[in-house]
Amino acid sequence: MIKVGAYGFIRFNLGLFPGAGQYFRTTLMVLAVIGIVYGSVVALIQRDLKRLVAYSSIAHMGFVILGIFAFTLQGMSGGVITMINHGLSTGALFLLVGMLYERTHTRDLRMMTGLGEIVPVYAGVLLFVALSSMGLPGLNGFVGEFLVILGTFITSKGFAVAAVTGVVLSAVYLLWAYQRLIHGPPVAAIAGGAVDEPAHGDGHGAARGPWSHLTDLELREYLIIVPIMAAILFIGIYPKPILSRIEPSAKRVIACVQPADASGAVPGGTVLVRRINCAGSP
Repeated sequence: MIKVGAYGFIRFNLGLFPGAGQYFRTTLMVLAVIGIVYGSVVALIQRDLKRLVAYSSIAHMGFVILGIFAFTLQGMSGGVITMINHGLSTGALFLLVGMLYERTHTRDLRMMTGLGEIVPVYAGVLLFVALSSMGLPGLNGFVGEFLVILGTFITSKGFAVAAVTGVVLSAVYLLWAYQRLIHGPPVAAIAGGAVDEPAHGDGHGAARGPWSHLTDLELREYLIIVPIMAAILFIGIYPKPILSRIEPSAKRVIACVQPADASGAVPGGTVLVRRINCAGSP
């Protein structure tokens, strides 16, 4: 549902009210950067794994709004593909959090450490999806964030530089959460919400902590998560089929808010081929 608002900006607001889009452009770009930084900082201090993923969504949607109101082809295309990537990466993270909650009945990062030895396949899948969410080159998140920052840099270098902080912070909170959850010695016991000191030993029996009974991913969970991982990898390696479908509509939207010069060109490298009805279907 969080992406419906961004779709409304593209489909209705900029097409029906291009003047208002230009007027409030700077304000919305400021709010987008605030959302990127605020969402990342709040995610960084979360102890609840599901809340961490939820606040990361705020940062991702900040990139979407920033790309839309950069009013460049790169930014608009990057914003749209970031919405697609958000559905894949963040959706997969929520699924993985739910799979873990079914096994442990807790989402508190303080109560779960050292799970890598117990559920190694889950740990690998979680790392893959986390890297896609933080924008690792070769995975889907990089394509959208790179285009958004590139498109924003063309028109507003300051906003682009500020948005880069969100990329850095996303790596910090996701890798920090992964390190706490997967690596390190397991907690010795959990009673009444209190966490004892980490257990030490040879990695067997009681030394594995209270989660030694956990099972790794099952066939049903593989059938759910593997197609999402395949889509993440495909978009990261070869985004052209999606971008080629996005660009014609992105050009029409940009043409509504960026008047063409005598040569028929608008900022961002868009060339108008024909007169466009802004209120029509994109």
